[in-house]
Amino acid sequence: MMTEKERMLAGKLYQVDKALRAEDMRKWKLVQQINHSTEPEEVKALFQELLGSVGEDFWIQPDFYCDYGSHIHIGRNFYANYGCVMLDVCDITIGDNVFLAPRVCIYTATHPIDAGVRNSGLEYGKPVTIGSSVWIGGSTVINPGVTIGDNVVIGSGSVVTRDIPSGVIAVGNPCRVLRPITDEDKAYWEAQAAEYYAEQGKTK
Repeated sequence: MMTEKERMLAGKLYQVDKALRAEDMRKWKLVQQINHSTEPEEVKALFQELLGSVGEDFWIQPDFYCDYGSHIHIGRNFYANYGCVMLDVCDITIGDNVFLAPRVCIYTATHPIDAGVRNSGLEYGKPVTIGSSVWIGGSTVINPGVTIGDNVVIGSGSVVTRDIPSGVIAVGNPCRVLRPITDEDKAYWEAQAAEYYAEQGKTK
């Protein structure tokens, strides 16, 4: 028979039991320390203890909130601004070079539509996957079960309810593809960057 945690991670209906409550208490202690620390190195060390895995060169700006932390897996060169929420009853997997603006919320937790079943305390989750080289605008909500591809920009205030393919700008509620990211975009921003480095007397 599956444990409640095994059911939770498998996306099946489950109820919070003593083992999950213990993991929740572990999370609360670490999150409270993170959100009240004024020492950057201590904050990074606490995140490394809290999260399931995290790559090199990351920063998550407190305050930060999550369900367990141990089901969050983050790649290299990650940045999350203030007020990030990650409800990780299922895995949240994030690639390399991902930037989250303030108040981005990533939800894997959800509940039965039927009120009777929902009121009994049963719940479930769906994993979220975010690719590499993704920028997510402020106050965006990413709902359970969503996959976002590589090289994507999500406009601020979006509510992402379905998968977003690679190489696009997507915005809105519900979030929809606005247009592809083009070679013209690449050329324009590379020229802007070259101008900056030239003015600063630097090379990339």
